[in-house]
Amino acid sequence: MDAPETISEFYKRNAGNLGFACSKTPGIGHFNVFTREHCSQITPYTRRDYYKISLMIGKGKLHYADKWMYLDRPALLFSNPAVPYSWEAEDEKQTGWFCLFSDQFLQNGNRLGNIQDSQLFKVGGSPVFFLDELQQNTVSDIFQKMMVEIKSDYIHKYDMLRAYLHLLIHETMKINPAENFEHYQNASQRVASLFMELLERQFPIDSPDAFLKLKTPTDYADSLSIHVNSLNRAVKEITGKTTSQQIASRIIQEANALLQHTDWNISEIAYGLGFEEPAYFTNYFKKQTGFAPNRLRNSLV
Repeated sequence: MDAPETISEFYKRNAGNLGFACSKTPGIGHFNVFTREHCSQITPYTRRDYYKISLMIGKGKLHYADKWMYLDRPALLFSNPAVPYSWEAEDEKQTGWFCLFSDQFLQNGNRLGNIQDSQLFKVGGSPVFFLDELQQNTVSDIFQKMMVEIKSDYIHKYDMLRAYLHLLIHETMKINPAENFEHYQNASQRVASLFMELLERQFPIDSPDAFLKLKTPTDYADSLSIHVNSLNRAVKEITGKTTSQQIASRIIQEANALLQHTDWNISEIAYGLGFEEPAYFTNYFKKQTGFAPNRLRNSLV
């Protein structure tokens, strides 16, 4: 499965649609802002490795984790790197604005704390905020100021843009999030499918430094914005195995590949697979396979 879409891949996917090219922000992270007039009618269902705030004007369906929501009026959408989503436009004319930014950009001078823990981007929360006319005008004004500022030659323009971004976040925190998500009829099938897709996206491990980030059923449930009990029930129902068994099976599969096809030592493999100590990995591998990892590697010599 594909890795999360990067900012560079976003620009490549939207080449020809965006009003101007990637804005360079060396040393302070990435930020850019666009109108939605030339956005694709359908965006791919995937995770992104960047944050995005969109003022959605135009009807359509938002598919988010194991549920979906019909947006029939102006709304703000807050998307984060942890949760996959897609958008299916119903109205041919889609307007509004969106900004995308890296965690580093917002954290510079940030007094909001960890963005992943904020109520707007927190995994498990609602990412949608419907707007009344006054709220829409306020948010539109902020985006319009961003559009003007990003094209300016002002030496401190990124400080201004960060201030507008903070203002947008604070204005949204005054609004109650939407709660009328619909769940799919075949929820178990969809949850299990999302889990297996997310599991595959963690691999292959290309470097000991690119360590496994999702290791437990709770990690996966949080990333899919569902309760771990719902995840466990769905995976067991559809695959016949527990979530932990599926994770263990995929980790052992990757461990076998690393032992056979790389020259990494056992410690490097252990760290790459998310184990804090090589001994933990050795015990885990032996419990799952019945023999130590060194035995497999030595048998190949």
